[in-house]
Amino acid sequence: MTAEPTEPRDAEARAAGEAVAAIYRAAVPAMRDLPVFNPALDVAAIGFRARRDVAFGVIVTPWFMNLVRMPLDPGAAATQGQGEAVTHVLPVGALEFTIGRLDGFGGIESCSLFSPMFDFADQAAAEAAAAAALAAVLEPEQTADETLSSQAPGKMATTLDRRGLLRGAWMERRP
Repeated sequence: MTAEPTEPRDAEARAAGEAVAAIYRAAVPAMRDLPVFNPALDVAAIGFRARRDVAFGVIVTPWFMNLVRMPLDPGAAATQGQGEAVTHVLPVGALEFTIGRLDGFGGIESCSLFSPMFDFADQAAAEAAAAAALAAVLEPEQTADETLSSQAPGKMATTLDRRGLLRGAWMERRP
């Protein structure tokens, strides 16, 4: 279980996540008729917290699920251009994020977890996957410990690597 937020700027990070989610909620009517849209899902900001000087969390939409980083200070935007990739070292390892810009918000960096979202039957499943992905990225030792303790005796745990994370290996149900 993820601990309660402790960073002094976590409230700012949650507000930033909700601001980004509001932008995607406004895009739902335009996206609804596209073939990548899962009508069983809604937009949500999951687990946003402060990590140093950035807000970090997961955005779930009916068409994608992304890890998202964005500066908490408006003047601290990425120096690279929109569409360029930047690598960040996180507790799980190095992950590549794509720099983007949202009208009405500013710069964000995204790392795709799922797109399209048809593997999710409902919002609860999508949000559970988002929370699990965030835990796997930010607290890999704890996630590994929980996986080990939940497995039957004699079963060997698999190590979660970046490829496994991005392919959804952390979502596999364990007996």
